[in-house]
Amino acid sequence: MDTALLNLNNGFPIWLMAVVVLWSIPWKGVALWKAARLSHKKWFVVLLLANTLGILEIFYIYFVARKYIVETEESK
Repeated sequence: MDTALLNLNNGFPIWLMAVVVLWSIPWKGVALWKAARLSHKKWFVVLLLANTLGILEIFYIYFVARKYIVETEESK
């Protein structure tokens, strides 16, 4: 069996992996929470399955969810 397959690191620095995880998890959590509260089922599924290092999550939080919240507040 190839030992490279058993090496989970594959030369990628573990500290960098930790930084990426610590960066991505809060963004994903907030984006999923907002998508659930706004009943955006399709966005929820995409955000749950796509791993974009927080880029898609940030886009959703600052552009999609914010626009939807502003529109619903204006209609009141």
